[in-house]
Amino acid sequence: MYYEDSENLTIMTYTLNSGIKGTVPLSNKQIQEWIESYRSNTKFITAIGKEFFGLNPDLVADFKVQNRFSNYVEVIRPISVVDQEKNDELSQAYEENLVFFKVDCKCGTTYTTYSQYYTTKWFCSKCKEIVFMDKKKGKVPTDKGEAWYMTNKYFVEREA
Repeated sequence: MYYEDSENLTIMTYTLNSGIKGTVPLSNKQIQEWIESYRSNTKFITAIGKEFFGLNPDLVADFKVQNRFSNYVEVIRPISVVDQEKNDELSQAYEENLVFFKVDCKCGTTYTTYSQYYTTKWFCSKCKEIVFMDKKKGKVPTDKGEAWYMTNKYFVEREA
């Protein structure tokens, strides 16, 4: 696709429901197409130079486009209680499925971390050494609740 005003691109900043921010340069026609896609909840696909760009309005929490004819930034954001409730349910389900780990490294670093996945080894965030889960010790109390204990301060029996 070639747009007549492709020389005059405007930066659109968007925030995904996950909190990740992104930017994309769009022509005025592409911005209008995006707004229509956002309102009708249809996937937006367009060409930007030699690349294709796609964005799913379901995953976009909000976006901003600098209006080139004014000095203010227009923010368009859907207001839907149902969508907010769905996002809250997904966030709660995500948090319920997190696995917490207490890392106690020989370098002296101790902290609690989490993952979506159960694992028997981790890397210390400070010294990058491997710490292993001590299944014999099991879960230990932390400020974030029960967490699997991981250490490299002593030998931990590991499964082959």
